[in-house]
Amino acid sequence: MTLSTPTRWAGAVRASARTGRRPRPRTDRSALGAFAVLTAPMVFGLGLFKYVAIGWSLLLSLGEARGTLDPTRWVGLDNYRFLLADPGFRDSLLTVVLFTLFIVPVTFAASLALAVLVNQVRRGRAFFRTAFLVPAAVSYVAAALVWRMALFNGLPSGIANTLGGLLGLDPVPWIATQHPPLYWIVLITLRLWLQVGLYMVLFLAGLQAIPPQLYEAAAIDGASGWRMFRHITLPMLRNTSVAVLLLMTIAGFQAFDEFYNVFSGGLGGSHTAPVHPPLVYLYDIALGDQNYGLGSAGAFLLTLLIVAVTLLQGRITGLGRKD
Repeated sequence: MTLSTPTRWAGAVRASARTGRRPRPRTDRSALGAFAVLTAPMVFGLGLFKYVAIGWSLLLSLGEARGTLDPTRWVGLDNYRFLLADPGFRDSLLTVVLFTLFIVPVTFAASLALAVLVNQVRRGRAFFRTAFLVPAAVSYVAAALVWRMALFNGLPSGIANTLGGLLGLDPVPWIATQHPPLYWIVLITLRLWLQVGLYMVLFLAGLQAIPPQLYEAAAIDGASGWRMFRHITLPMLRNTSVAVLLLMTIAGFQAFDEFYNVFSGGLGGSHTAPVHPPLVYLYDIALGDQNYGLGSAGAFLLTLLIVAVTLLQGRITGLGRKD
């Protein structure tokens, strides 16, 4: 006669009680094996194409590598010293800092304003949320080409010049005009159109998490809309605002597609463009001049700058602080 399952477990418990040890459940080795098989390709790919690539790039930055991914000789920190003394690289850093200082507050204000407006819509909120989010799924390259070839192409038939003509304005070569630098209008409007919807959705999620009882109590006390926005909405959106600011800042320093495709569209563009961020400048060095050592050093310098700015911004805004 065989014991049933409850009887076997009861016997095991009594035996463990006599010996003073708890019964240990058997590990399902088949589940662990399946987990290892399923995750091994991801772990291998992540290690090979990310961490190994980063390590090799660090080695390239410490050597001379022209036209080859194998350093011909080690130069130590000479690539870093050269870039820090290079006027072109320093100009690119100044360009991206100015671009970030302008685009971050403008995008922040525009996305927050749109989120507040959409949150007040009772019907069709999903439609407006989707409509504003669609540009975030558009390719930067495609959008930059539309801005360059249709909206701001500088021809009388261009959309911007056509609208200006209705107001009695003469056609303007938007991208070619440097005094005043009208190309900044092209770059700023392109970045706004591509990113405002994404950050609007983040703010909208934060707004919908605010308890409506707070607004109801404030309305009973006679608070105006501005006072409720200032004393309820903004404080309750603090964590969301900090996260959005960090994302915007990182995206600002990583600017590449709009500058590259609006101005150049090919290798060597950083030499002819009126302004260029570090990624465009380093792209031209690494792939145009095929100086992979210098390009890798510039990539690490830019990464260190982004990390430093992000840490400083997180400290100023109180990232992770509980209050």
